Amino acid sequence: SARAVSRAAGRLVAASVEVAWTNQRTYLFTRWSVGFHTAAETIAKTTQNVGASSVSLRTRSTVHPLNTSSPLRHFAAAATVSDGIDPLARNIGISAHIDSGKTTLTERILFYTGRISEIHEVRGRDGVGAKMDSMELEREKGITIQSAATYCKWKHSNVNIIDTPGHVDFTIEVERALRVLDGAVLVLCSVGGVQSQSITVDRQMRRYQVPRLCFINKCDRTGADPFRVLQQVRDKLKLNAAAVHYPIGLEDQHDGVVCLVTHKAVTFSGKSGEIITIGDVPEHLRDQVAKKRKELVEAVSEVDDTLGEFFLREETPEVEDLRAAIRRATIARTFSPVFMGSAFKNRGVQLLLDGVVDYLPAPHEVENVALDLDNDEASVTLTADPKAPLVGLAFKLEEGRFGQLTYLRIYQGTIKKGSTIVNTSTGKKLKVPRLVRMHSDEMEDVTEAKAGEIVALFGVDCKSGDTFAEPGLNVAMTSMRVPEPVMSLAVSPKSRAESANFSKALSRFQREDPTFKVKLDEESGQTIISGMGELHLDIYVERMRREYACEVDVGEPRVNYRECITQKASFDYLHKKQSGGSGQYGRVVGYVEPLTEDEVVELTKASAGKDTTNNNVIFENGIIGNAISPGYILACDKGFKEASQTGGLIGHPVENMRVVLTDGASHAVDSSEMAFKLAALSAFRQVYEKAKPKILEPVMRVEITVPSEFQGTVIGNVNRRKGTILDSNAEGDDVVVQCIVPLKNMFGYSTELRSMTQGKGEFTMEYSSHQPVTQDVQAELTAEYGKTRKQAE
Repeated sequence: SARAVSRAAGRLVAASVEVAWTNQRTYLFTRWSVGFHTAAETIAKTTQNVGASSVSLRTRSTVHPLNTSSPLRHFAAAATVSDGIDPLARNIGISAHIDSGKTTLTERILFYTGRISEIHEVRGRDGVGAKMDSMELEREKGITIQSAATYCKWKHSNVNIIDTPGHVDFTIEVERALRVLDGAVLVLCSVGGVQSQSITVDRQMRRYQVPRLCFINKCDRTGADPFRVLQQVRDKLKLNAAAVHYPIGLEDQHDGVVCLVTHKAVTFSGKSGEIITIGDVPEHLRDQVAKKRKELVEAVSEVDDTLGEFFLREETPEVEDLRAAIRRATIARTFSPVFMGSAFKNRGVQLLLDGVVDYLPAPHEVENVALDLDNDEASVTLTADPKAPLVGLAFKLEEGRFGQLTYLRIYQGTIKKGSTIVNTSTGKKLKVPRLVRMHSDEMEDVTEAKAGEIVALFGVDCKSGDTFAEPGLNVAMTSMRVPEPVMSLAVSPKSRAESANFSKALSRFQREDPTFKVKLDEESGQTIISGMGELHLDIYVERMRREYACEVDVGEPRVNYRECITQKASFDYLHKKQSGGSGQYGRVVGYVEPLTEDEVVELTKASAGKDTTNNNVIFENGIIGNAISPGYILACDKGFKEASQTGGLIGHPVENMRVVLTDGASHAVDSSEMAFKLAALSAFRQVYEKAKPKILEPVMRVEITVPSEFQGTVIGNVNRRKGTILDSNAEGDDVVVQCIVPLKNMFGYSTELRSMTQGKGEFTMEYSSHQPVTQDVQAELTAEYGKTRKQAE
């Protein structure tokens, strides 16, 4: 009756509604009523849908039927945490190779959690576009350019989500998102599988020790083969992974999945996949499901002692035991559960959300370390306690409508609007003027944020990577790794009137993006912008035009070459200058030599996340005695490293070199730091030619996917571009060609590939390494550099 419905509605408190038909094993899953209908409206609509069928309504502490015995409930109850810590909070990132469906997946998550009322698609075909792609350029191109943050509530868990770009040119967005997140979802295409950027993202997750779930998306696509992708996860990413789902049908027959943990079949129907039907495993799938569940138990048993005991006793673990073991292994990063579904067709997204809550860690379960700046940067373990002193990291800057927006991850303590905090990088104190929680490009004001939360500050002058703390606490969070730019362009405003906007745009973009560099070429007077690739720089040029009304002239792309020496060579240089009064005197003797490959690898590892401007140039003082006063040794070091920034062949930085000082001489009156610095500069120029220098060029790892009929044409084109084919695999009707190609030979490749393949080909590339150029290319580059210098003179 209506009265019974009304009474039931009164008992519902922001919980989901389970509607069970008494004569069918069917459940209707309705989304949370937050921002939508009241509980009474939800029940009224449900009652109308059911009609005359008998309806049983009841409030559940756990929303989804699959989670009736979730160990997370025991975990939350048993967790020994301080008051104020939320054991059900989750901070996750969604990362993948380009076009794997990250933004589409995030759009469904926001819909099912009640954050948005309608689903919109990427590229803005309906005139609206996906919520997380708020930039006009993102909706036009159908790619994510900037990472976007949001938050939502799934059951009793508050979930912060960052949707990251998939294109390698915007890899810094993934890097800084993973730096501050506690868990991640690695999205993989069921057709494309593990692709080049998937490997890069996996590497970043390992770098920041982030536990991850894998979600094999697009199981509705023609050629979908999720278990082939699972094998690639094991082979290419070297993960101990196993499926927790088995697909019910693939391609156009994909209706849902069998949950291997609960051993139940789950299918999705309704306009937006909101009707979830739970039933027994279909007869024709029982053998395959039993086999895959056994694989799952075996994979987890290898890394979890508790479940291993069940396996050794040949006992079948209960649902609670298996789920708890998966959680322990996932948080320990010894296992990655693999989910399946189709975000576009609304299949499996709710189950993935269950997995996020069930298997990924809460903020207090992740150990975060800061450096004590008052105690020689000794490590200090932070606690996710809201009552402890505040520590937070500014990981992303963005220019908003009301000034600079600073994204802040709170690791310890509580930040409040109006409270005083200190930027430990600069020592400056400031008051928190405004505190907001982000929902893509929308802001919601909050008065405070506790440990584990991600918020944004307004009106705070800082740079990306700065640490904020309570006054009296002088600590700093470890910085993130920033890759070096690989490509440059010369840019200038078309008219003098646009110079002010041109400067503003470059200044803002540098603050927002650590991989975007700007410098003035002293010889040509040109402004040079450097970034991670052609698309990266094209986007910034387009943003100047749209956001600052600044038309820009773009010069020829420039490649960031490097130089290196190939053999040991000695120097002995005397810098002597007398012009009345005290003069300049400094003599330096020693040798230069190339670093070994092992030394380069060690230095590269050690420099991760640090300033890399010295290009692996090592200075060693090998002087026995005091032939040169110790006070002048540092000046020699500065002189050699400054000289190495401009190589003698084409004026690019010299890398991977050791400079050893073995002898020298100083004068009691005429010697000075400047004299020895100039001596070192001149000694380097003197010895450089004798050390047989070579030019190094950036080489890119390229992955090209084309229909098989174009394979020969594409491989021939790669060879003409002086590329080296590494591998070629058939994947359905397509061929995936992996190769390495010099960056300078990749300019304009996207247009040529489209014309070669009738618009059906696509490619991705990422920086691989710097490698020596051929002798003819070196001669050509050296001659060109000589002409440029003569013209400048």
